Amino acid sequence: MATLDDVLPLGSSLERSHPVMVRERVKFRVGQLVYVAFSIDEREMEFAYPKLERDGLIAAEPEKFSLPSPSDMRFHWVRSTLAALEPTEARELVVEAWRMVVPQKLSRAYDLAQSMGQGQEQRRSSS
Repeated sequence: MATLDDVLPLGSSLERSHPVMVRERVKFRVGQLVYVAFSIDEREMEFAYPKLERDGLIAAEPEKFSLPSPSDMRFHWVRSTLAALEPTEARELVVEAWRMVVPQKLSRAYDLAQSMGQGQEQRRSSS
């Protein structure tokens, strides 16, 4: 079961990303663009997701994902139930949402840093 605490450090550490409080809701922004938002009770996480792929995601796992509120349907958003997500899955959704609002060069730099870090972990564990 994922919680806000599982993704807050990640969302705060991504390049150009910062958490904000808006009407008692935690949201992650890059500049003025919101890419992740949590419900007040922190049971739901809404995140940026490609509109054209939204219906497929929801149809594949309706126990985890649903459409955003009617007022948010025009945006690239999906709603998720945090209790249905694993912490790793929630973090992956945050990273993918962040990728939608940052320049590709930042996304590529993140991938490079991750692959270098994973390579170092693999070398350490094989020693």
